[in-house]
Amino acid sequence: MTAVAGAATPSRSASGSALAPNYAPLPVTLVAGEGAWVTDDAGRRHLDLLAGYSALNFGHRHPALVAAAHAQLDRLTLTSRAFDHDLLEPFARALAGLVGPLVAPGRDALVLPMNTGAEAVETAIKAARKWGYEVKGVPADRATVVVAHGNFHGRTTTIVSFSDDPDARDGFGPFTPGFRAVPFGDAAALRAAIDETTVAVLLEPVQGEHGVVVPPADYLPSVRAACDEADVLLVADEIQSGLGRTGRTLACETWGVRPDLVTLGKALGGGILPVSAVVGRADVLGVLTAGTHGSTFGGNALACAVGLAVVDLLSPGDVQAAAAERGRELGTWLDALVADGLLTGYRRLGLWAGLDVPHGTGRAACEAMLREGVLAKDTHGRTLRVAPPLTITPDDLAEALARTARALRSLG
Repeated sequence: MTAVAGAATPSRSASGSALAPNYAPLPVTLVAGEGAWVTDDAGRRHLDLLAGYSALNFGHRHPALVAAAHAQLDRLTLTSRAFDHDLLEPFARALAGLVGPLVAPGRDALVLPMNTGAEAVETAIKAARKWGYEVKGVPADRATVVVAHGNFHGRTTTIVSFSDDPDARDGFGPFTPGFRAVPFGDAAALRAAIDETTVAVLLEPVQGEHGVVVPPADYLPSVRAACDEADVLLVADEIQSGLGRTGRTLACETWGVRPDLVTLGKALGGGILPVSAVVGRADVLGVLTAGTHGSTFGGNALACAVGLAVVDLLSPGDVQAAAAERGRELGTWLDALVADGLLTGYRRLGLWAGLDVPHGTGRAACEAMLREGVLAKDTHGRTLRVAPPLTITPDDLAEALARTARALRSLG
C-alpha cells in the first residue's frame, strides 16, 4: 500500500508501545483467570493477591456474575438514561436494601448509579455542594469540603486538587478550590477545620492507596459527632474498602458509624465492567434533579444485571464472613513474617493488608513475589498491598503466603 502524502504516522513510545506510559506494570502478561488464579502468556499460573484493587472481590470470572452478564448480553446492554429499562429500578432497590440501612440512619436512601469510582466521588461532591447551597444555606460558590492528607479518591482534575501525592497532582494545575486537608486520624484537627461554609467531610474509612492505613478506634465516631454538631455531611469513600473487603459490607460498620453518603465502585461491577454508585440520604441526593447531573452509561442494563448479581452474592453475609475468617488467617501469617524479620510491620482490616518490607522497595518485593508465582502491588516506597479475592480458599491463601515468605526471604 502506498502511503498518502501528509498522512499521520502512528506514534510509538520509546519502548515501541502504542500505549501512553501512565502505568509501569510488572513484567507479566495475563491471558486467563479463574477464582484466585491467573495464567500468563507463557502458560504459568499465579495466585492473585491484588484482585484488581478490590474490583475482583469475587475472584476472576465468578460463575454467577459471568452468567448474569451473558444472559443480559442476549437481551439489552444500553438505553441511556433518556429511557428506563427493566433492571434499573430493581438494581437501585436491591443496592438500597443492602447498603441503605448502613447509611443515613432513620432516613430513606436513594441510589445514583455511575460508572467509575472517580465519577462516584465527583457525584458525591456535587451533591454535597448543591445540598449545602439549597438546604443548609451556604452562600453561593463558597462551599468547602474537609478531606484527609494521604487520601486517594481518583485522578480527575477536581480530585487531584486535594491530593498530596505529587505523582497524582504535579503538572495538572490550576486546581479546584474549596477543599481543606487535615491529617488522617486526627479528629481534633478535622473538627477545627469545619466552619460555616463546610458542607461535607470526605474520607476513606481505611486509606488503601496510602498503604492500608487503619485509623484509631475513636476516629470515625468522633468525625461523625463533629459532622452532626455542625450539620455537615459525612461522605465515606468505600470504593476499595466496601462490599466485603473488610469482613463487613461497609468498613464503616467496624466502628459503628453510618455516613450520610457512601461511594461504591470496583467490586460492584464484579470484575466484569465498571459500575459505581452513590448511596445515601434521599434529601441529599434528591437535590440532583433532571439536567443537573448524569451519565450516558451510568445505570446501563448490563451494569445493572451484574450489579444485581453482586448484591445477591453479598446479601446472605457469607462472603463477608469468609473474608473475616480468611483475614484472621492472613493476620496469623503476617505475625509470623514479622517475627521472622521478613516484615517490619503491617496494617490489616479484614482480608486487606499493607505490608512494610525491611529490604529494598515494595516494587522489588512484588518482583520477587512474581518470580514465586504471586501477584501483588507496591505503594509508597517499602510498602505493598495484599487484597486477595474474598472467595480465596484457605489452601490457596496459605500457598500464596508461603510463596510470599520465600520471595521476601530472597531479598534479605
